[in-house]
Amino acid sequence: MAPPARLGHMELALSEAKAAAARGEVPVGAVLTDPFGTVVATAGNRTRELSDPSAHAEMLVIREAAQKLGSERLIDHDLYVTLEPCPMCAGVISFARIRRLYYAAPDPKGGGVEHGPRVFSHPTCHHRPELYPGLGEEEAAVLLKSFFASRRPE
Repeated sequence: MAPPARLGHMELALSEAKAAAARGEVPVGAVLTDPFGTVVATAGNRTRELSDPSAHAEMLVIREAAQKLGSERLIDHDLYVTLEPCPMCAGVISFARIRRLYYAAPDPKGGGVEHGPRVFSHPTCHHRPELYPGLGEEEAAVLLKSFFASRRPE
């Protein structure tokens, strides 16, 4: 049986995604919670703002939490993210030993979890988080589609 997802955490991630879009970033937001469900870190994408291709929302919350806790291992922590993590983020999620990954919208083009390289399915993957896709999917998908539609020429 799946653990109870906290919709409020995904709503907070969606809020971070909206803030990222307002900054001109791809609208992806993430929230990391401790074993008791307390929010440890929140972030939205900041790749353009920081001129850092690795400044994805997932990376930023994992970095912040690891620094706060003084450990690169975030055992029993849960990650809520509005888009299926890319291969780079999936690798870091594995290395950080994230317990559960909840993500809203799938990413058939750039995802690394259930699409593309499927990082967690490789025999060399050291840790596989429990996966819970689809939480808040509709709102996240609409946000992403409208963001990209506004940037494409007619």
